[in-house]
Amino acid sequence: MQLGRVVGTVVASVKADGLEGVRLLIVQPLDRQQQPRGTPMVAADAVAMAGPGELVHYVSAREAAQALRETFVPVDQAIVGIVDAVEEVSS
Repeated sequence: MQLGRVVGTVVASVKADGLEGVRLLIVQPLDRQQQPRGTPMVAADAVAMAGPGELVHYVSAREAAQALRETFVPVDQAIVGIVDAVEEVSS
């Protein structure tokens, strides 16, 4: 599972076919301790409910292209869930 925090939005006046009506959000990837890891990226909001400040689950590559209603659109990351809580299980 890849966790990230929504840190902003992207406004695009022209989008590729299949992306009309899909929100584009800026997501900061997080590590296991929910600390920033790497650089922020743009992700398509497949759940259509994510917003700034929310903890989200995202997928990359081919899975991202299939996560939206219109499949195989040109996206590299897609938000597929909003995370309510993270609990570490000790073994």
